[in-house]
Amino acid sequence: MYGVALAALGMLGCLPVCLAIDGYGPISDNAGGIAEMCNLHPSIRERTDELDAAGNPTAAIGKGFAIGSACLVALALFGAYITRVAEFYPSAFNVNILQPYTFAGLLFGAMIPYAFSALTMSAVGEAAEEMIGEIQTQVSAMMKAAQEKEGCNAIMIKTGSYPDHNRCVKISTQASLKKMILPGCIVILSPLLFGTLFGFKFVSGMLAGTITSGIQIAFSASNTGGAWDNAKKYVEAGHLQKNKKECEADKTLKPVFVRKGDPAHKAAVCGDTVGDPLKDTSGPAINILIKLMAITSLVFGTFIVEYGGVIGGRAEM
Repeated sequence: MYGVALAALGMLGCLPVCLAIDGYGPISDNAGGIAEMCNLHPSIRERTDELDAAGNPTAAIGKGFAIGSACLVALALFGAYITRVAEFYPSAFNVNILQPYTFAGLLFGAMIPYAFSALTMSAVGEAAEEMIGEIQTQVSAMMKAAQEKEGCNAIMIKTGSYPDHNRCVKISTQASLKKMILPGCIVILSPLLFGTLFGFKFVSGMLAGTITSGIQIAFSASNTGGAWDNAKKYVEAGHLQKNKKECEADKTLKPVFVRKGDPAHKAAVCGDTVGDPLKDTSGPAINILIKLMAITSLVFGTFIVEYGGVIGGRAEM
């Protein structure tokens, strides 16, 4: 366990590099947004999109370091929990998944990251729909004001009034707080609740299942989310051909490229709406899930041993 802890510390020692490559993508994405808001030449937006597309795999690399270190930290905390429990129940050093309560905890723990990811994904979708509704309301009001006014200045030429950005920021901020209450409760209360009901063996299996399942989901979310995002950029850049196979068979045919509004582009946009919360919300949040569950189990380890197992799995001192 000491070696595992040192390995985690070594991976966290690469934090400056991880932060640098994580910040590359958002900087390029914001540059493209600024270029579009300032009505700059379309070629600038094309270049920023290429930089942003390169930023997605670099961000996945940085998240990979974070996920790997989180796995090692969670493993070290899991070992500390076992050591804490073994002070009262020496045989706890031997975690046997063939025991019924340990195996049940293993299955339940493997399910927690999926439920956690589903909640975070749905939270992002609900907040996005609420923000779209607010934007549509403001745009309708501004267009109506533009029709009633004459001689608008350069900023108000299309709408007739200024948008209320604070309302959109408020929606995003409130959703990020309110929608995370339930996932946070799952992380904090699961070890306490099920440890009290089923004992320390169930918690041991639950931690092992959560770590194993969570790491796989986090890696998958980071990679697939970036792939979906880049797929949309690939289509919007005009690289995808509708009749590629026909052109390869008949050289006289000219390729027809997919444009915005085509079914392929719509499918890519739908994929990106899934990929963005995957790589930016659910994936990084898994790191917090596995570490915080292990810390909670460690802090309340003595309580779980002494008073846990109300239904079954009580420790025999």
